[in-house]
Amino acid sequence: MEEETKRNKFKQIFQKKRLGLLGIIITILLSVLVGGGSVYFVMNKQVTALQKENQSLGKISSVFNTIYYNYYKNVSQKKLTNGAISGMINALGDPFSEYMSATESSDLNDTISGNFGGIGAQVEKSDHAVKIIAPIAETPAAKAGLKANDLIIKINNKSTSSMTLTKAVQSMRGKVGTKVTVTIKRNGQTFTKTLTRAKIPVKTVTGQLSSQNKSVGVITVTSFATNTSKEMKQTIKSLRKQGAKSFVIDMRNNPGGLMDQALKMSSMFVKNGKIILQVQTRGGKPTVYRAGKQYDKGFKVHEKTVVLINSGSASAAEIFSAALHQSAGIKLIGTKSYGKGTVQSTLPYKDKTELKLTIAKWLTPDGTWIHHKGLTPDITADYPKIAYTIIPSTTKTLKLNDNSSSVKSLQKMLNYLGFNAGSANGYFSTQTQKAVLSYQKQHGLTQNGSADAKILSQIESEISQKVSQQDNAMTQALKAVK
Repeated sequence: MEEETKRNKFKQIFQKKRLGLLGIIITILLSVLVGGGSVYFVMNKQVTALQKENQSLGKISSVFNTIYYNYYKNVSQKKLTNGAISGMINALGDPFSEYMSATESSDLNDTISGNFGGIGAQVEKSDHAVKIIAPIAETPAAKAGLKANDLIIKINNKSTSSMTLTKAVQSMRGKVGTKVTVTIKRNGQTFTKTLTRAKIPVKTVTGQLSSQNKSVGVITVTSFATNTSKEMKQTIKSLRKQGAKSFVIDMRNNPGGLMDQALKMSSMFVKNGKIILQVQTRGGKPTVYRAGKQYDKGFKVHEKTVVLINSGSASAAEIFSAALHQSAGIKLIGTKSYGKGTVQSTLPYKDKTELKLTIAKWLTPDGTWIHHKGLTPDITADYPKIAYTIIPSTTKTLKLNDNSSSVKSLQKMLNYLGFNAGSANGYFSTQTQKAVLSYQKQHGLTQNGSADAKILSQIESEISQKVSQQDNAMTQALKAVK
């Protein structure tokens, strides 16, 4: 009898509260309007569709109230609501969709505007780690040698396996000049790097005449932010005045960004009326976007052009590259691109939180969906293999008789620089020690035969400089526009 009384009491509470929660959910679903660049998507469900889902919504309400009124400790409604929303997002299994707190939303907006301090890497959640899509040029991540597809398994010695993507990003961001330590896994091997946070470049487009051919303008685009298309136009005008007769557009390690900027930039190189992009929402026919004055304001590039891509070229960078390749006959040179073929948009709430949701897939001009496939270059060319060598950990001094992946990387790097470290087998032999001593002597360092953080950083820097002078993709690009 006592149990029956309790059940009736709970039932009354649930019925009283359920209507309120259901009303909130219906209001949210009917009032969603999301803007993605110049394209707007209304994400609403008809009331009739909602009625069909009343049973599911009722279950959500029931669980919410059961926990709120009966859990053995007090729990806030906000925490339960956020948990429920996050759970629904996680159920999608989509690394690009997420529910962001007010702080996380602010970080995203800072990223779009280029106004933040951090390590300079575009990342996504991948299984039990955070995967680098691409390091941004001239940032701490790029200078430290981090690469596309590297897995960040720890941040400041905290595992990222259970971190949300936004939590990981917050951990890597911070005041300019402060340090953050990341543990990287690459090809089954791990290493640790301590990076000094820096101001991430606001300017996304830079250009200069090629040192090998002063009639070629080399334009590097690091991301697609608010002013990228404007910067591209200014850069091209400047290079033309300097004597550029053709262009190499470097999209390598560009993680993407705003779709409207990709449309505006692509239209500059594509004849009016030609397809730039197709966007397909669930169950709908693709919406086709064509080049024209509405995007480029009449500014066109007729000079011979090629585009450089690699595994770090993603999203908007792939939209741009595919548009030029398929609708303007422009060659792609480098290695296969990342392969991100989905479109995200954000829905802001009054409490400054935001829902970032994948709302469509984008297709290349010929209707191809490159998701997880990427763009294949016409000419395959890349940096020397040493550029992809695992970077030795700088947290431990390497010495005689050590045996590790860091030693193996050190041996490869020394051999590449002309110091005979013996077989790159990971064992710090007397031959390796002699090579280290020889390097220390040549560079005026203390000759102790051990490789500490200072010498490892110097070797890494020297490798980077040498590799940059052996940019085979750039060499092929300059030949193609000659």
